[in-house]
Amino acid sequence: MSKTKWVLDPTHSELGFKIRHMMITNVSGFFNSFQVAGETENDDFTTAKVRVKADMNSIHTNNEQRDAHLRNADFFESDKHPEMIFESTKTVQIDKENFHLYGNLTLKSITLPVQLNVEYSGITKDPWGGERAGFTVTGKIKRSDWGVNFNGVLETGGAILGEEVKIHSEIQLVRQTKEVPA
Repeated sequence: MSKTKWVLDPTHSELGFKIRHMMITNVSGFFNSFQVAGETENDDFTTAKVRVKADMNSIHTNNEQRDAHLRNADFFESDKHPEMIFESTKTVQIDKENFHLYGNLTLKSITLPVQLNVEYSGITKDPWGGERAGFTVTGKIKRSDWGVNFNGVLETGGAILGEEVKIHSEIQLVRQTKEVPA
């Protein structure tokens, strides 16, 4: 079987998250700079090996003050830990469109296993003759597992920030064509 390499189309992809704020709403954010690279056997995504790398300094929540706080020692310490990395270990197909993607997530120099849910939208040809694959990726992690413990207590007794972080990403990959020697 031949190996197929896939790379991210950053203009049609997003790596996002949500966390409960003051126990009543979610605050959303995303990373402005991230990379995804994958390799499959032909077009078989059950064989996928995936690597995601996000620049922690590119975190964006539509509030510059909050973004700066997220980059400091209370949260991600992006000066010491500038990248978040996910490397897949196994893909399990649930049905034609749904997969579980297992892998290791490294954040703040702590590496732990995670399971992500992947909805596969298929492969299509683009107007320029290339081929693209689309995915919606979701999951949940506990932020304290990676040493992200900053919080406060509300007057009513609840926490300012939830423990659970919801991951939601839209990923579009482009098939890499074989290079022909000149």
